[in-house]
Amino acid sequence: METIHIYHTNDVHSHLENWPRIAQFLHKEKKRHLQTEEEVFLFDIGDFIDRWHPYTEATKGKGNIPLLNECQYTAVTIGNNEGVNLPFEDLNHLYDEAQFDVLAANFYQKNEKYPDWVKPYKIYHTKKGTRVGVIGLTVQFAHLYELLGWELTEPISELKKWLHVLKEEADFIILLSHLGIHDDERIAAEFPEIDVILGAHTHHVLEQGKQVGSTLLGAAGKYGYFVGQVTVTIDDKKSIINKNALLYATNELPSVQNEQEQVDAFLEKGKQLLDQKVSTLTKPMPNNLFQETELSLFLCKALREWCNADCAMINAGLLLGPLAGDVTEYDLLTICPHPINPCTIELTGRELQEVLLETMDESLHHKHIKGLGFRGTLLGIFVYDRLSLKGNTVYVNGKELNYEQTYTLALPDMFTFGHFFKEVLPSKQKRYFLPEFLRDLLKWKLQLDT
Repeated sequence: METIHIYHTNDVHSHLENWPRIAQFLHKEKKRHLQTEEEVFLFDIGDFIDRWHPYTEATKGKGNIPLLNECQYTAVTIGNNEGVNLPFEDLNHLYDEAQFDVLAANFYQKNEKYPDWVKPYKIYHTKKGTRVGVIGLTVQFAHLYELLGWELTEPISELKKWLHVLKEEADFIILLSHLGIHDDERIAAEFPEIDVILGAHTHHVLEQGKQVGSTLLGAAGKYGYFVGQVTVTIDDKKSIINKNALLYATNELPSVQNEQEQVDAFLEKGKQLLDQKVSTLTKPMPNNLFQETELSLFLCKALREWCNADCAMINAGLLLGPLAGDVTEYDLLTICPHPINPCTIELTGRELQEVLLETMDESLHHKHIKGLGFRGTLLGIFVYDRLSLKGNTVYVNGKELNYEQTYTLALPDMFTFGHFFKEVLPSKQKRYFLPEFLRDLLKWKLQLDT
């Protein structure tokens, strides 16, 4: 008989205010299990980093890796915050100092080979000789990865390919899935040979796991609010006789000595590293969620110019504060922390008018937004560059709109993921500009104009 303890985190998103308690808990639990000669594995299921945090931004995620090393993580898979929110070279070197495995079976270089820091799966051997097969999959934002220089394959097909090997080499199989709850449930139903799926991406909370057929699903929500544990009991014939899942609420874990000092130190270090002057403003640039301001117009113009578009629009809620005096990298991160990229879309005049009129719906301005890379609260009013409505007439760059003409509209990519302007945008071809975020455009424009 053998008991194997599997601890897992996911979607921490650089919420390092929760990390001291998590780290202390993991150290303590690992020590306790080793004293009773029980096996311990520790996995992160992606989106451990998030560039809203000054320390993560300043180090392009590399500052987060020692945290995983110190807790002696066994392996991680990558999430979209690692994958599409870092430029190619930064992701390629993110795990240079990692003392754990990076498992992502559907993540390739353009030459259809794995980068040297990625494995599709790994077999871990316990002291009693049990072979634990672990495979990772990440969400298929294939087009965005391609723009950055990577190649992503369809995760279910990739899983099928490797399961043949895993079934031969492992006594039981764990999937690290940064795919989301719906895909996890589908995989569990279709592939009963997978014993445990540790999930992420959709920030779902499974307090005691979820059994789908013979597969146990585990997931620990978001932001380090929970730590997950799956316990597997195996008989002498290497058959699983029991498995269960539970979550520990981080705020109920024992406090840590100097906890706040540790949390503050991460912020302070990031702030110091980002204390690089970008520009000096001769007058303040205030912001307002519900009024057009010089700052919101400035960002909108920067977006149009960067994308070389006919016109542009942004929502004022993208700006979380004003700028004044000496503007630093830290200031730009503070007022524009979103991992949101520029995008263009080609619309007929008639379609452009339809989108413009929809942006004027006041109920939209007061909408609370979660996800899509947005790190603010309310959407705010829309602000336009070279796009206006006077009376009942729409103008693009001072000329009356032609319904049949094609126009290029620049906008934040969050509006193109199927949640907004549903009558027009979903069917349209989009052009995404990566790896730059909107704050990079602010920096570019400030240095250009001041």
